[in-house]
Amino acid sequence: MSSTESQKSSERRRILIVGGVAGGASCAARARRLSEDAEIIIFEKGPHISFASCGLPYYVGDVIKEEKNLLVATPELFRGRFNITVKVRHEVLSIDRKRQVIMVKDLESGRVTEESYDALVLATGSKPVKPPVPGIDLPGIVSLRTIEDSNLIRRLIENGKVKRVAIAGGGAIGLEMAENLVKRGISVTMVEMLSQVLSALDPEMAVPLQKSLIAHGVNLCLNNGVAGFEGSDDTGVQAVITKSGKKFPCDLVLLAMGVRPDIGLAKAAGLELGKLGGIRVDDRMRTSDVRIWAVGDAVETRDFITGEWTLVPLAGPASRQGRIAADVIMGRESRFRGVQGTMVCKVFDITAAATGANEKALRAGGKLTRYEKVYLHPGHHAGYYPGAKPISLKLIFSLSDGQILGAQAVGQEGVEKRIDVISMAIQKGSTVFDLEEAEMCYAPQFSSAKDPVNMAGMVAANVLRGDNPIKHWEDLTDSTFILDVREPFEFNQGHLDGAVNIPLPALRSRLGEIPRDREINLYCAAGQRSYYAVRILSLNGFKVKNISGGWLTYNQQKVRE
Repeated sequence: MSSTESQKSSERRRILIVGGVAGGASCAARARRLSEDAEIIIFEKGPHISFASCGLPYYVGDVIKEEKNLLVATPELFRGRFNITVKVRHEVLSIDRKRQVIMVKDLESGRVTEESYDALVLATGSKPVKPPVPGIDLPGIVSLRTIEDSNLIRRLIENGKVKRVAIAGGGAIGLEMAENLVKRGISVTMVEMLSQVLSALDPEMAVPLQKSLIAHGVNLCLNNGVAGFEGSDDTGVQAVITKSGKKFPCDLVLLAMGVRPDIGLAKAAGLELGKLGGIRVDDRMRTSDVRIWAVGDAVETRDFITGEWTLVPLAGPASRQGRIAADVIMGRESRFRGVQGTMVCKVFDITAAATGANEKALRAGGKLTRYEKVYLHPGHHAGYYPGAKPISLKLIFSLSDGQILGAQAVGQEGVEKRIDVISMAIQKGSTVFDLEEAEMCYAPQFSSAKDPVNMAGMVAANVLRGDNPIKHWEDLTDSTFILDVREPFEFNQGHLDGAVNIPLPALRSRLGEIPRDREINLYCAAGQRSYYAVRILSLNGFKVKNISGGWLTYNQQKVRE
Protein backbone atom coordinates (compact mmCIF):
# COMPACT_ATOMS: atom_id res chain seq x y z
CA MET A 1 0.00 0.00 0.00
CA SER A 2 1.38 3.41 -1.00
CA SER A 3 1.86 6.14 1.61
CA THR A 4 -0.99 8.11 0.02
CA GLU A 5 -3.32 5.12 0.18
CA SER A 6 -2.26 4.48 3.78
CA GLN A 7 -3.06 8.08 4.72
CA LYS A 8 -6.49 7.91 3.06
CA SER A 9 -7.20 4.60 4.78
CA SER A 10 -6.27 6.05 8.17
CA GLU A 11 -8.63 8.97 7.56
CA ARG A 12 -11.66 6.77 6.92
CA ARG A 13 -12.52 6.47 10.56
CA ARG A 14 -15.36 7.05 12.94
CA ILE A 15 -14.54 9.72 15.52
CA LEU A 16 -16.87 10.09 18.47
CA ILE A 17 -16.55 13.10 20.76
CA VAL A 18 -18.17 13.25 24.20
CA GLY A 19 -18.85 16.87 25.10
CA GLY A 20 -18.70 20.13 23.18
CA VAL A 21 -17.95 23.69 24.39
CA ALA A 22 -14.26 24.57 23.82
CA GLY A 23 -12.32 21.29 23.77
CA GLY A 24 -14.77 18.96 22.04
CA ALA A 25 -16.03 21.49 19.50
CA SER A 26 -12.53 22.60 18.47
CA CYS A 27 -11.45 18.96 18.13
CA ALA A 28 -14.37 18.17 15.85
CA ALA A 29 -13.88 21.22 13.62
CA ARG A 30 -10.14 20.62 13.34
CA ALA A 31 -10.62 16.95 12.50
CA ARG A 32 -12.96 17.88 9.67
CA ARG A 33 -10.46 20.36 8.28
CA LEU A 34 -7.94 17.53 8.11
CA SER A 35 -10.25 14.90 6.62
CA GLU A 36 -13.31 14.93 4.40
CA ASP A 37 -13.72 11.17 4.80
CA ALA A 38 -13.98 10.73 8.55
CA GLU A 39 -17.38 10.39 10.19
CA ILE A 40 -17.49 12.78 13.15
CA ILE A 41 -20.22 12.78 15.80
CA ILE A 42 -20.44 14.93 18.93
CA PHE A 43 -22.61 13.84 21.87
CA GLU A 44 -23.61 16.57 24.30
CA LYS A 45 -25.72 15.96 27.41
CA GLY A 46 -26.96 19.55 27.53
CA PRO A 47 -29.02 21.51 25.02
CA HIS A 48 -26.11 23.56 23.62
CA ILE A 49 -23.07 22.25 21.80
CA SER A 50 -20.83 25.30 22.07
CA PHE A 51 -21.54 28.40 24.13
CA ALA A 52 -19.53 31.20 25.69
CA SER A 53 -19.35 30.02 29.30
CA CYS A 54 -17.09 32.95 30.18
CA GLY A 55 -19.90 35.29 29.18
CA LEU A 56 -22.43 33.88 31.64
CA PRO A 57 -21.82 36.43 34.45
CA TYR A 58 -22.37 39.24 31.94
CA TYR A 59 -25.59 37.62 30.74
CA VAL A 60 -26.79 37.53 34.35
CA GLY A 61 -25.76 41.18 34.65
CA ASP A 62 -27.71 42.03 31.49
CA VAL A 63 -24.58 43.33 29.76
CA ILE A 64 -25.22 40.56 27.23
CA LYS A 65 -28.91 41.01 26.53
CA GLU A 66 -29.96 37.86 24.71
CA GLU A 67 -29.24 34.16 25.17
CA LYS A 68 -28.56 33.71 21.46
CA ASN A 69 -25.51 35.96 21.75
CA LEU A 70 -23.86 33.33 23.96
CA LEU A 71 -24.14 30.60 21.35
CA VAL A 72 -20.78 30.14 19.63
CA ALA A 73 -22.06 27.38 17.32
CA THR A 74 -25.23 25.38 16.82
CA PRO A 75 -25.84 21.81 15.62
CA GLU A 76 -27.11 23.29 12.37
CA LEU A 77 -23.88 25.23 11.86
CA PHE A 78 -21.78 22.12 12.51
CA ARG A 79 -23.86 20.16 10.03
CA GLY A 80 -23.93 22.80 7.30
CA ARG A 81 -20.39 24.10 7.58
CA PHE A 82 -18.45 21.03 8.67
CA ASN A 83 -20.65 18.02 7.88
CA ILE A 84 -20.42 17.04 11.55
CA THR A 85 -23.31 15.38 13.34
CA VAL A 86 -24.19 16.90 16.70
CA LYS A 87 -26.53 15.10 19.07
CA VAL A 88 -27.56 17.37 21.95
CA ARG A 89 -29.43 16.00 24.96
CA HIS A 90 -27.60 12.71 24.45
CA GLU A 91 -25.78 11.32 27.49
CA VAL A 92 -22.93 8.84 27.08
CA LEU A 93 -23.51 6.21 29.75
CA SER A 94 -20.48 3.94 29.42
CA ILE A 95 -17.44 2.96 27.36
CA ASP A 96 -16.65 -0.61 26.32
CA ARG A 97 -12.96 -0.30 25.50
CA LYS A 98 -12.58 -3.92 24.37
CA ARG A 99 -15.37 -3.70 21.80
CA GLN A 100 -14.69 0.01 21.05
CA VAL A 101 -18.28 1.08 21.62
CA ILE A 102 -20.12 3.56 23.81
CA MET A 103 -23.66 3.38 25.15
CA VAL A 104 -25.65 6.56 24.52
CA LYS A 105 -29.00 7.61 25.95
CA ASP A 106 -31.32 10.02 24.15
CA LEU A 107 -32.55 12.09 27.09
CA GLU A 108 -35.73 13.12 25.29
CA SER A 109 -36.92 9.68 24.10
CA GLY A 110 -35.13 7.55 26.71
CA ARG A 111 -33.79 5.31 23.95
CA VAL A 112 -30.33 3.76 24.50
CA THR A 113 -28.15 2.94 21.52
CA GLU A 114 -24.68 1.53 20.92
CA GLU A 115 -22.16 3.53 18.92
CA SER A 116 -18.84 2.17 17.67
CA TYR A 117 -15.66 4.22 17.34
CA ASP A 118 -12.21 4.14 15.83
CA ALA A 119 -11.19 7.13 17.92
CA LEU A 120 -12.95 8.43 21.01
CA VAL A 121 -12.38 11.91 22.49
CA LEU A 122 -13.52 12.72 26.03
CA ALA A 123 -14.31 16.39 26.56
CA THR A 124 -16.45 15.85 29.62
CA GLY A 125 -15.40 19.08 31.33
CA SER A 126 -15.75 19.73 35.03
CA LYS A 127 -18.32 19.94 37.79
CA PRO A 128 -18.74 22.69 40.40
CA VAL A 129 -17.31 21.93 43.82
CA LYS A 130 -20.21 21.26 46.19
CA PRO A 131 -19.06 21.05 49.82
CA PRO A 132 -20.74 18.46 52.10
CA VAL A 133 -22.12 20.95 54.60
CA PRO A 134 -25.57 21.20 56.24
CA GLY A 135 -28.19 22.69 53.93
CA ILE A 136 -26.16 22.27 50.74
CA ASP A 137 -29.16 20.78 48.90
CA LEU A 138 -31.58 23.57 49.77
CA PRO A 139 -33.41 25.27 46.91
CA GLY A 140 -31.86 28.63 46.18
CA ILE A 141 -28.28 27.32 46.18
CA VAL A 142 -27.02 27.44 42.60
CA SER A 143 -23.88 27.27 40.47
CA LEU A 144 -23.10 29.07 37.22
CA ARG A 145 -21.95 26.56 34.60
CA THR A 146 -24.64 26.60 31.93
CA ILE A 147 -26.99 28.95 30.13
CA GLU A 148 -29.81 27.30 32.07
CA ASP A 149 -28.13 28.29 35.34
CA SER A 150 -27.86 31.90 34.22
CA ASN A 151 -31.48 31.96 33.02
CA LEU A 152 -32.60 30.75 36.45
CA ILE A 153 -30.70 33.53 38.23
CA ARG A 154 -31.99 36.14 35.78
CA ARG A 155 -35.59 35.04 36.37
CA LEU A 156 -35.22 35.18 40.15
CA ILE A 157 -33.80 38.70 39.96
CA GLU A 158 -36.43 39.90 37.49
CA ASN A 159 -39.24 38.41 39.61
CA GLY A 160 -38.05 40.46 42.56
CA LYS A 161 -37.40 37.36 44.69
CA VAL A 162 -33.68 38.00 45.06
CA LYS A 163 -32.35 41.14 46.76
CA ARG A 164 -29.36 39.66 48.62
CA VAL A 165 -26.90 37.14 47.22
CA ALA A 166 -24.14 35.31 49.07
CA ILE A 167 -21.26 34.17 46.87
CA ALA A 168 -19.29 31.25 48.27
CA GLY A 169 -15.83 31.54 46.76
CA GLY A 170 -13.59 34.35 45.55
CA GLY A 171 -12.36 32.99 42.23
CA ALA A 172 -12.87 34.59 38.81
CA ILE A 173 -16.50 33.53 38.43
CA GLY A 174 -17.35 34.74 41.94
CA LEU A 175 -15.68 38.10 41.32
CA GLU A 176 -17.34 38.65 37.95
CA MET A 177 -20.71 37.68 39.39
CA ALA A 178 -20.22 40.09 42.29
CA GLU A 179 -19.71 42.96 39.86
CA ASN A 180 -22.69 42.07 37.69
CA LEU A 181 -25.03 41.51 40.62
CA VAL A 182 -24.09 44.82 42.23
CA LYS A 183 -24.74 46.58 38.94
CA ARG A 184 -28.24 45.07 38.99
CA GLY A 185 -28.89 46.53 42.42
CA ILE A 186 -28.31 43.31 44.36
CA SER A 187 -26.65 43.33 47.80
CA VAL A 188 -23.66 40.96 47.69
CA THR A 189 -21.70 39.15 50.40
CA MET A 190 -18.63 37.17 49.33
CA VAL A 191 -17.35 34.43 51.64
CA GLU A 192 -13.87 33.05 50.93
CA MET A 193 -11.96 30.55 53.06
CA LEU A 194 -8.56 31.83 51.88
CA SER A 195 -6.94 35.09 52.98
CA GLN A 196 -7.37 36.57 49.50
CA VAL A 197 -9.55 36.53 46.39
CA LEU A 198 -8.36 35.18 43.01
CA SER A 199 -5.81 32.60 44.12
CA ALA A 200 -3.99 32.78 40.77
CA LEU A 201 -2.40 35.92 42.21
CA ASP A 202 -0.04 36.17 45.13
CA PRO A 203 -1.77 37.69 48.20
CA GLU A 204 -0.30 41.17 47.96
CA MET A 205 -1.32 41.48 44.30
CA ALA A 206 -4.95 40.69 45.13
CA VAL A 207 -5.30 43.68 47.45
CA PRO A 208 -6.46 46.17 44.76
CA LEU A 209 -9.24 43.76 43.78
CA GLN A 210 -10.35 43.42 47.38
CA LYS A 211 -10.33 47.19 47.89
CA SER A 212 -12.41 47.63 44.74
CA LEU A 213 -14.98 45.09 45.92
CA ILE A 214 -15.35 46.84 49.27
CA ALA A 215 -15.50 50.29 47.63
CA HIS A 216 -18.41 49.12 45.50
CA GLY A 217 -20.39 47.84 48.48
CA VAL A 218 -19.52 44.13 48.48
CA ASN A 219 -19.39 42.68 51.99
CA LEU A 220 -16.09 40.78 51.74
CA CYS A 221 -15.47 38.02 54.29
CA LEU A 222 -12.00 36.46 53.96
CA ASN A 223 -10.34 33.71 56.02
CA ASN A 224 -13.78 32.29 56.74
CA GLY A 225 -15.12 29.27 54.86
CA VAL A 226 -18.74 28.15 54.55
CA ALA A 227 -19.97 25.88 57.35
CA GLY A 228 -23.60 25.51 56.27
CA PHE A 229 -26.84 27.13 55.13
CA GLU A 230 -30.16 27.98 56.77
CA GLY A 231 -33.38 27.25 54.90
CA SER A 232 -36.44 29.38 54.18
CA ASP A 233 -39.97 28.55 53.06
CA ASP A 234 -39.81 31.33 50.49
CA THR A 235 -36.64 31.11 48.39
CA GLY A 236 -35.31 27.93 49.99
CA VAL A 237 -32.27 29.52 51.60
CA GLN A 238 -32.13 32.46 53.98
CA ALA A 239 -28.58 32.59 55.33
CA VAL A 240 -25.03 31.34 54.88
CA ILE A 241 -23.17 30.36 58.05
CA THR A 242 -19.39 30.63 58.19
CA LYS A 243 -16.89 28.52 60.10
CA SER A 244 -16.34 31.37 62.54
CA GLY A 245 -20.06 31.36 63.35
CA LYS A 246 -21.00 34.48 61.40
CA LYS A 247 -24.39 34.44 59.68
CA PHE A 248 -25.09 36.41 56.51
CA PRO A 249 -28.75 36.72 55.40
CA CYS A 250 -29.41 36.03 51.72
CA ASP A 251 -32.12 35.12 49.23
CA LEU A 252 -29.79 33.18 46.93
CA VAL A 253 -26.41 31.46 47.26
CA LEU A 254 -24.00 31.17 44.35
CA LEU A 255 -21.49 28.35 44.76
CA ALA A 256 -18.24 29.56 43.19
CA MET A 257 -15.70 27.41 45.03
CA GLY A 258 -14.05 26.15 41.89
CA VAL A 259 -14.51 23.02 39.81
CA ARG A 260 -13.24 19.47 39.71
CA PRO A 261 -12.79 17.22 36.65
CA ASP A 262 -15.84 15.26 35.51
CA ILE A 263 -14.20 11.84 35.25
CA GLY A 264 -17.12 9.47 35.80
CA LEU A 265 -16.96 7.93 32.32
CA ALA A 266 -13.17 7.65 32.32
CA LYS A 267 -13.04 6.12 35.80
CA ALA A 268 -15.73 3.54 35.04
CA ALA A 269 -13.86 2.59 31.86
CA GLY A 270 -10.65 1.98 33.81
CA LEU A 271 -8.62 4.78 32.25
CA GLU A 272 -5.63 6.01 34.23
CA LEU A 273 -6.34 8.94 36.51
CA GLY A 274 -3.86 11.36 38.04
CA LYS A 275 -3.27 12.22 41.69
CA LEU A 276 -5.13 15.50 41.27
CA GLY A 277 -8.27 13.71 40.13
CA GLY A 278 -8.06 14.38 36.40
CA ILE A 279 -7.69 12.03 33.44
CA ARG A 280 -4.02 11.33 32.85
CA VAL A 281 -2.93 12.11 29.27
CA ASP A 282 0.39 12.34 27.46
CA ASP A 283 1.53 15.37 25.45
CA ARG A 284 -0.51 14.09 22.49
CA MET A 285 -3.66 14.19 24.64
CA ARG A 286 -3.86 10.38 24.50
CA THR A 287 -5.12 8.52 27.56
CA SER A 288 -3.88 5.15 28.81
CA ASP A 289 -5.99 3.63 26.00
CA VAL A 290 -4.39 4.24 22.59
CA ARG A 291 -7.80 4.75 20.96
CA ILE A 292 -9.09 7.28 23.49
CA TRP A 293 -8.08 10.92 23.85
CA ALA A 294 -9.15 13.46 26.49
CA VAL A 295 -9.08 17.28 26.46
CA GLY A 296 -10.17 20.29 28.50
CA ASP A 297 -11.14 20.65 32.14
CA ALA A 298 -11.25 16.88 32.68
CA VAL A 299 -7.52 16.27 32.13
CA GLU A 300 -4.31 16.76 34.05
CA THR A 301 -1.49 18.38 32.09
CA ARG A 302 2.02 19.56 32.83
CA ASP A 303 2.76 23.00 34.19
CA PHE A 304 5.02 24.71 31.64
CA ILE A 305 7.21 26.28 34.33
CA THR A 306 7.48 23.65 37.06
CA GLY A 307 6.83 20.50 35.04
CA GLU A 308 4.38 19.32 37.69
CA TRP A 309 0.97 17.87 36.92
CA THR A 310 -1.75 20.48 37.20
CA LEU A 311 -5.43 21.21 36.58
CA VAL A 312 -6.13 24.40 34.62
CA PRO A 313 -9.82 24.80 33.68
CA LEU A 314 -9.42 27.52 31.05
CA ALA A 315 -10.99 27.77 27.60
CA GLY A 316 -7.75 28.63 25.78
CA PRO A 317 -5.81 25.49 26.75
CA ALA A 318 -8.94 23.35 26.19
CA SER A 319 -9.29 24.64 22.65
CA ARG A 320 -5.62 24.02 21.86
CA GLN A 321 -5.82 20.52 23.34
CA GLY A 322 -8.80 19.76 21.12
CA ARG A 323 -6.83 20.78 18.04
CA ILE A 324 -3.87 18.66 19.07
CA ALA A 325 -6.03 15.59 19.69
CA ALA A 326 -7.51 15.99 16.20
CA ASP A 327 -4.04 16.33 14.68
CA VAL A 328 -2.81 13.15 16.35
CA ILE A 329 -5.94 11.19 15.43
CA MET A 330 -5.31 12.18 11.82
CA GLY A 331 -1.69 11.09 11.93
CA ARG A 332 0.04 14.42 12.40
CA GLU A 333 2.93 15.08 14.76
CA SER A 334 1.48 17.51 17.27
CA ARG A 335 2.23 17.90 20.97
CA PHE A 336 0.84 19.97 23.82
CA ARG A 337 3.64 21.93 25.45
CA GLY A 338 1.89 22.41 28.82
CA VAL A 339 -0.02 25.23 30.47
CA GLN A 340 1.08 28.58 31.86
CA GLY A 341 -2.24 29.45 33.44
CA THR A 342 -2.45 32.79 31.65
CA MET A 343 -5.60 34.52 32.86
CA VAL A 344 -7.34 37.87 33.20
CA CYS A 345 -10.22 39.01 35.39
CA LYS A 346 -11.96 42.38 35.67
CA VAL A 347 -13.70 43.51 38.86
CA PHE A 348 -15.44 46.88 38.59
CA ASP A 349 -12.63 49.32 37.76
CA ILE A 350 -9.71 46.94 38.36
CA THR A 351 -8.24 44.36 35.99
CA ALA A 352 -5.90 41.61 37.16
CA ALA A 353 -3.90 39.30 34.90
CA ALA A 354 -1.24 36.65 35.44
CA THR A 355 0.89 34.14 33.59
CA GLY A 356 3.34 31.46 34.60
CA ALA A 357 4.16 30.47 38.17
CA ASN A 358 3.22 32.62 41.12
CA GLU A 359 5.39 32.82 44.21
CA LYS A 360 3.07 30.54 46.19
CA ALA A 361 3.52 27.77 43.62
CA LEU A 362 7.30 28.13 43.55
CA ARG A 363 7.50 27.92 47.32
CA ALA A 364 5.14 24.97 47.51
CA GLY A 365 6.89 23.03 44.74
CA GLY A 366 10.31 23.23 46.35
CA LYS A 367 12.08 22.65 43.03
CA LEU A 368 12.68 26.21 41.94
CA THR A 369 14.04 27.85 45.06
CA ARG A 370 16.56 30.17 43.40
CA TYR A 371 14.25 32.88 42.21
CA GLU A 372 13.84 36.60 42.75
CA LYS A 373 10.97 39.02 42.31
CA VAL A 374 10.65 42.71 41.57
CA TYR A 375 7.73 45.10 41.95
CA LEU A 376 7.12 48.24 39.93
CA HIS A 377 4.25 50.67 39.37
CA PRO A 378 4.62 52.35 35.97
CA GLY A 379 1.90 54.27 34.16
CA HIS A 380 0.03 52.43 31.43
CA HIS A 381 0.95 55.17 28.97
CA ALA A 382 3.11 58.28 28.88
CA GLY A 383 2.66 60.42 31.97
CA TYR A 384 2.49 63.67 30.02
CA TYR A 385 -0.55 62.43 28.09
CA PRO A 386 -3.80 62.84 30.08
CA GLY A 387 -5.30 59.81 31.78
CA ALA A 388 -2.28 57.66 32.61
CA LYS A 389 -3.18 54.94 35.13
CA PRO A 390 -0.63 53.03 37.23
CA ILE A 391 -0.05 49.31 36.73
CA SER A 392 1.20 47.30 39.70
CA LEU A 393 3.47 44.68 38.16
CA LYS A 394 5.25 41.74 39.79
CA LEU A 395 7.88 39.85 37.80
CA ILE A 396 9.38 36.57 39.04
CA PHE A 397 12.59 35.25 37.48
CA SER A 398 15.40 32.77 37.96
CA LEU A 399 18.47 34.05 39.80
CA SER A 400 20.78 31.76 37.83
CA ASP A 401 20.04 32.97 34.31
CA GLY A 402 17.20 35.49 34.43
CA GLN A 403 14.64 33.19 32.85
CA ILE A 404 11.13 34.56 33.33
CA LEU A 405 9.07 32.31 35.61
CA GLY A 406 5.88 34.31 36.04
CA ALA A 407 4.25 37.71 36.12
CA GLN A 408 1.19 39.35 37.66
CA ALA A 409 -0.27 42.76 36.98
CA VAL A 410 -3.15 44.78 38.45
CA GLY A 411 -4.51 48.12 37.33
CA GLN A 412 -7.23 50.03 35.54
CA GLU A 413 -5.83 50.10 32.00
CA GLY A 414 -3.31 48.22 29.84
CA VAL A 415 -2.87 45.29 32.22
CA GLU A 416 -3.71 42.35 29.95
CA LYS A 417 -1.58 43.73 27.12
CA ARG A 418 1.57 43.55 29.24
CA ILE A 419 0.83 40.07 30.58
CA ASP A 420 0.17 38.80 27.04
CA VAL A 421 3.62 39.99 25.97
CA ILE A 422 5.29 38.37 28.98
CA SER A 423 3.28 35.18 28.41
CA MET A 424 4.74 34.86 24.91
CA ALA A 425 8.20 35.62 26.30
CA ILE A 426 7.82 32.75 28.79
CA GLN A 427 6.64 30.44 26.01
CA LYS A 428 9.81 31.20 24.04
CA GLY A 429 12.08 30.67 27.05
CA SER A 430 13.03 34.34 27.24
CA THR A 431 14.88 36.10 30.04
CA VAL A 432 14.52 39.45 31.74
CA PHE A 433 17.31 40.68 29.47
CA ASP A 434 15.03 40.00 26.51
CA LEU A 435 12.30 42.11 28.11
CA GLU A 436 14.79 44.98 28.33
CA GLU A 437 15.20 44.85 24.57
CA ALA A 438 11.58 44.08 23.60
CA GLU A 439 10.42 46.48 20.91
CA MET A 440 6.93 47.63 21.85
CA CYS A 441 4.68 49.91 19.84
CA TYR A 442 4.71 53.44 21.21
CA ALA A 443 2.53 56.51 21.01
CA PRO A 444 1.82 58.56 24.13
CA GLN A 445 -1.82 57.45 24.44
CA PHE A 446 -0.80 53.78 24.38
CA SER A 447 2.55 53.44 26.11
CA SER A 448 5.84 55.12 26.99
CA ALA A 449 9.15 54.99 25.19
CA LYS A 450 10.09 52.56 27.94
CA ASP A 451 7.01 50.35 28.13
CA PRO A 452 6.11 48.76 31.49
CA VAL A 453 7.34 45.45 29.99
CA ASN A 454 10.71 47.06 29.25
CA MET A 455 10.77 48.61 32.71
CA ALA A 456 10.14 45.25 34.35
CA GLY A 457 13.01 43.74 32.36
CA MET A 458 15.33 46.62 33.22
CA VAL A 459 14.58 46.50 36.94
CA ALA A 460 15.13 42.73 37.05
CA ALA A 461 18.24 42.87 34.87
CA ASN A 462 19.74 45.55 37.12
CA VAL A 463 19.19 43.22 40.06
CA LEU A 464 21.03 40.37 38.32
CA ARG A 465 23.89 42.64 37.24
CA GLY A 466 24.31 43.88 40.80
CA ASP A 467 23.45 47.46 39.87
CA ASN A 468 20.27 47.43 41.94
CA PRO A 469 20.58 45.06 44.92
CA ILE A 470 17.10 44.70 46.40
CA LYS A 471 15.31 43.77 49.56
CA HIS A 472 11.63 43.14 50.24
CA TRP A 473 9.44 44.69 52.90
CA GLU A 474 8.81 41.35 54.57
CA ASP A 475 12.58 40.85 55.04
CA LEU A 476 13.21 44.03 57.05
CA THR A 477 14.16 43.78 60.73
CA ASP A 478 13.94 46.23 63.61
CA SER A 479 17.68 46.90 63.40
CA THR A 480 17.58 47.84 59.71
CA PHE A 481 18.57 51.38 58.79
CA ILE A 482 15.77 52.72 56.57
CA LEU A 483 16.27 55.72 54.33
CA ASP A 484 13.21 57.38 52.75
CA VAL A 485 14.29 59.48 49.74
CA ARG A 486 10.88 60.99 48.97
CA GLU A 487 10.08 64.66 49.38
CA PRO A 488 9.17 65.85 52.91
CA PHE A 489 5.47 66.33 52.05
CA GLU A 490 5.30 62.70 50.90
CA PHE A 491 7.11 61.54 54.03
CA ASN A 492 4.65 63.44 56.23
CA GLN A 493 1.69 61.76 54.52
CA GLY A 494 2.92 58.36 55.68
CA HIS A 495 6.21 56.58 56.26
CA LEU A 496 7.77 53.57 57.92
CA ASP A 497 8.40 53.99 61.63
CA GLY A 498 12.04 54.78 62.26
CA ALA A 499 12.78 55.80 58.67
CA VAL A 500 15.14 58.72 58.07
CA ASN A 501 14.01 61.18 55.41
CA ILE A 502 16.66 62.61 53.08
CA PRO A 503 15.10 63.66 49.76
CA LEU A 504 16.93 62.45 46.66
CA PRO A 505 17.96 65.96 45.46
CA ALA A 506 19.69 66.59 48.82
CA LEU A 507 21.33 63.17 49.11
CA ARG A 508 24.79 64.01 47.76
CA SER A 509 25.13 66.97 50.13
CA ARG A 510 24.06 64.95 53.20
CA LEU A 511 26.13 61.79 52.85
CA GLY A 512 27.71 62.53 56.23
CA GLU A 513 24.38 61.81 57.95
CA ILE A 514 24.30 58.22 56.68
CA PRO A 515 26.19 55.49 58.60
CA ARG A 516 28.89 53.63 56.69
CA ASP A 517 29.07 50.66 59.05
CA ARG A 518 25.50 49.45 58.38
CA GLU A 519 23.48 48.27 55.41
CA ILE A 520 21.27 51.08 54.16
CA ASN A 521 17.80 50.08 52.92
CA LEU A 522 16.11 52.69 50.74
CA TYR A 523 12.62 53.31 49.49
CA CYS A 524 10.62 55.94 47.64
CA ALA A 525 7.08 55.86 46.25
CA ALA A 526 7.53 53.15 43.60
CA GLY A 527 11.24 52.27 43.48
CA GLN A 528 12.67 54.55 40.81
CA ARG A 529 14.06 57.40 42.93
CA SER A 530 15.39 54.91 45.45
CA TYR A 531 17.21 53.15 42.59
CA TYR A 532 18.89 56.46 41.73
CA ALA A 533 19.81 56.78 45.39
CA VAL A 534 21.23 53.25 45.40
CA ARG A 535 23.58 54.19 42.56
CA ILE A 536 24.68 57.39 44.32
CA LEU A 537 25.39 55.64 47.60
CA SER A 538 26.98 52.57 46.02
CA LEU A 539 29.39 54.71 44.03
CA ASN A 540 30.25 56.53 47.25
CA GLY A 541 31.16 53.34 49.09
CA PHE A 542 27.96 52.61 51.01
CA LYS A 543 26.42 49.16 51.35
CA VAL A 544 22.84 49.60 50.13
CA LYS A 545 19.71 47.77 49.04
CA ASN A 546 16.59 49.06 47.32
CA ILE A 547 13.25 48.00 48.81
CA SER A 548 11.43 46.72 45.74
CA GLY A 549 8.22 48.47 44.77
CA GLY A 550 8.58 51.23 47.34
CA TRP A 551 5.81 52.68 49.49
CA LEU A 552 3.08 51.58 47.07
CA THR A 553 4.01 47.92 47.50
CA TYR A 554 4.30 48.38 51.27
CA ASN A 555 0.75 49.71 51.42
CA GLN A 556 -0.55 46.72 49.47
CA GLN A 557 1.15 44.30 51.83
CA LYS A 558 0.07 46.26 54.92
CA VAL A 559 -3.58 46.20 53.84
CA ARG A 560 -3.36 42.45 53.24
CA GLU A 561 -1.99 41.84 56.72
